[in-house]
Amino acid sequence: MRRPAAARRPSAVRVVGPLQWIVYPSLAAIALTVVLATPIEMFGLTLPEPVVPLVLAFAWPLIRPSILAPVMLLVLGLFLDLFRGSPLGLWPLALLAPYGLVLLSRPYIAGQDTRLLFGWYVGACLLAFAMAYLVVTISFGMPPSLISLFWQIVPTVLLFPLANIMLERFDDGDLRFR
Repeated sequence: MRRPAAARRPSAVRVVGPLQWIVYPSLAAIALTVVLATPIEMFGLTLPEPVVPLVLAFAWPLIRPSILAPVMLLVLGLFLDLFRGSPLGLWPLALLAPYGLVLLSRPYIAGQDTRLLFGWYVGACLLAFAMAYLVVTISFGMPPSLISLFWQIVPTVLLFPLANIMLERFDDGDLRFR
């Protein structure tokens, strides 16, 4: 026999909408990209320029597969292309390739230990930068500097705690998708 609607127990479901796990992190990634691109120099060193949206390209498929996430990655990639003056399509391709890889391997890595997630994050970053390296090499007919590529990979990899925080915060945000 069914209970009437008023007699049902309230369930403790915390609904997390796309605004919280897609839009706000995207705006934060854009803001952090702009802040880190400021020409500040101290003791002969400048600010690092990591590819902040790679954090989102890794975390979003693990949080919840969505059609909005790849669209937002495309927008973020086009923003990076226009902001950094790179060929159009470079960063959308470099962001969507790791997103697709992580999405396909989601059943194997979702809920795993942080060390394993870090390994997958490093692999996703290397895939993204390999794609960017190939596109730049083909577009300009000469490869970019490996040293400058290395100094862009390192700060991007060091952003893993942000991806881990997103995973811990939003992974169990809405139990309807479990």
